[in-house]
Amino acid sequence: MNEGLGKKYGAQVFVVTSGKGGVGKTTSTANLGAGLAIKGKRVLVIDADIGLRNLDVILGLENRIVFNLVDVIRGECKPSQAIIRSKKSSNLYLLPASQTDEKESVKMEDFKQIVDHFRKEFDFILIDSPAGIEHGFKNAISAADEAILVTTPEVTSLRDVDKVIGLISARQLEGRLVINRFDVEMMKRGDMLSVKDIEEILSVQLLGVVPKDDAVIVSANYGEPVVYNPKSRAGQSFLKIAGRLAGEAVELDDWEEEKFWTKVFKMFKFG
Repeated sequence: MNEGLGKKYGAQVFVVTSGKGGVGKTTSTANLGAGLAIKGKRVLVIDADIGLRNLDVILGLENRIVFNLVDVIRGECKPSQAIIRSKKSSNLYLLPASQTDEKESVKMEDFKQIVDHFRKEFDFILIDSPAGIEHGFKNAISAADEAILVTTPEVTSLRDVDKVIGLISARQLEGRLVINRFDVEMMKRGDMLSVKDIEEILSVQLLGVVPKDDAVIVSANYGEPVVYNPKSRAGQSFLKIAGRLAGEAVELDDWEEEKFWTKVFKMFKFG
């Protein structure tokens, strides 16, 4: 891939990661990208999960894919030919992953070059990192300016994201936290960690909290980000987070905090 390589200017590049699968990285990438587009920002979302792409499905663009990231690297198409415009917004574009190639098909240098090429064309680039902390993860974080760390309020999820925090810190990459699928009623009953508990455990700046919401599943099935649903609590939360990324002064929601075994978790060491 060598078409007009860009320099590091222009777009802010965020990698959306967590270290493990099933916490909502892809859903978060799609909805934050769509939310930024709603706010008038020109956005590119990149699926870095070679062999297991899903971002196209969440965006309802699976039938429009002709070329993909690996095709660009191999020189089989121009970068501009591989990106797909959203059906819902002229500001939102997708660079899909390949479904048939191995993760090792993409080298770190090639991935960084692709991202740098698109910096001058967009305001924001969001990279959907694959699960795990191996080859695909290293590619995804190598091209980013900052990380968006997605976790659910579960000990296993927190342990995984805590490990990722250490890895990105070693690369001088700052991270901000999105707590996904937060259940207020469970927290009130003492069956789930509170937002403050999670902040204390991870010691990372909170970017936002997304409540548990069945509308997220429905929107994914229809291939339409939930931010377009004004009745969805999760959609409105993603929209607020997008506003914060865009530099808007959006206050964090005032969640009713109740401690959940705080002393126990302060003694618990993540490794």
